[in-house]
Amino acid sequence: MRRTVTFRTGAALAALAGGLMTALVSAQEGASPPAADAASGYEPALQTAESAPLATRSLVLDLANGANRAIAVGERGHILVSESRTGDWRQVENVPTRSMLTAVTAVGDKAWAVGHDGVILASVDGGLTWARQRVQPYDPNVDDLHNGVPLLDVWFADESNGIAVGAYALMLKTSDGGATWTQHMLENGDGVDATAEDDASIDESADDTDTDAADDASWTFSEDELELEEETDPHLNAIARIGDGSLFIVGERGAAYRSTDGGDTWQRLTLPYGGSMFGVIGYDGRHVLAFGLRGHAFESIDLGDNWTEVETGTDLSLLGGAGWDGGGAALVGANGIVLTRSGTGTGLLAHTHPDGAVLSSVLSLAPNGDLVVAGENGVSLFQLTPK
Repeated sequence: MRRTVTFRTGAALAALAGGLMTALVSAQEGASPPAADAASGYEPALQTAESAPLATRSLVLDLANGANRAIAVGERGHILVSESRTGDWRQVENVPTRSMLTAVTAVGDKAWAVGHDGVILASVDGGLTWARQRVQPYDPNVDDLHNGVPLLDVWFADESNGIAVGAYALMLKTSDGGATWTQHMLENGDGVDATAEDDASIDESADDTDTDAADDASWTFSEDELELEEETDPHLNAIARIGDGSLFIVGERGAAYRSTDGGDTWQRLTLPYGGSMFGVIGYDGRHVLAFGLRGHAFESIDLGDNWTEVETGTDLSLLGGAGWDGGGAALVGANGIVLTRSGTGTGLLAHTHPDGAVLSSVLSLAPNGDLVVAGENGVSLFQLTPK
């Protein structure tokens, strides 16, 4: 049985946990849809996103800064763009999917977005038009761990070389700008085992509960019984490039991976906290900042050999972050929390978005300057110093 998962916390972002589906199928621009999808008659992943009057106020999960405009992606295949980056957001027409889009990245005028149903979209004009490079909707006839799973983050080194990561340790790589994507297996048991029984369920089935024990208010679990086992195929939530050229991935249950050879090989690490990390920021040298569940954040200056906990002053989950030179950062998350610091070693200052909405992503317009934030109520400008 596939275990229950939530990739990012917060009621407004719970939709991220829905629809873990896919068969390994590519759909290049102009290509015929996969046979299984064509036979089903209707597959949202292959449909054009609808124009929605309130798209700018709907759930937005990620932001990216392109050469000429900022790009935002979110639910139902919605993609928004803004040349000013501070306002005037508008929905892009004819986006070739209705799947939820979870992440976006840009290199100059090239951009890529990923999401549910294994969807990967690409743009060559700064986000104004999009083509579908890959899609893998759930196929009930396919018995595979990665059948229909979502992609959760994407990163490109340049216009050709990129990596997308997602649920159950799924990693895809491209060296031709996304024209082709190939699955890459992580080390340490290949990161996944499609044939193994999944016995590390986060939520145990109610059918397996002993009724008498459940009715006994005196029963308890020991710490050993409550401890979650390390996942062999953890969800990979975020990827970032570090200053020395290394790559770093964070995921569920304290799992992390680093690569010092451009992503060809990976070494698994364990963070000092067993909860999920939802984001990672790379700085100069081997400096890494990871953040996630229940307000936990950890910092390393040696690419994860040693970690120091960052005092956030909150137990609200942190879902998105942006960094700038000198170790500055802005972190956002549940209940509209916004944490900022000017540099390494300075304390985090706490702010709250006026509407208190869950925030999932942030762009820094300038070091220590105003921020663009996104979340359950769309995209908005957040002024650190009211003007």
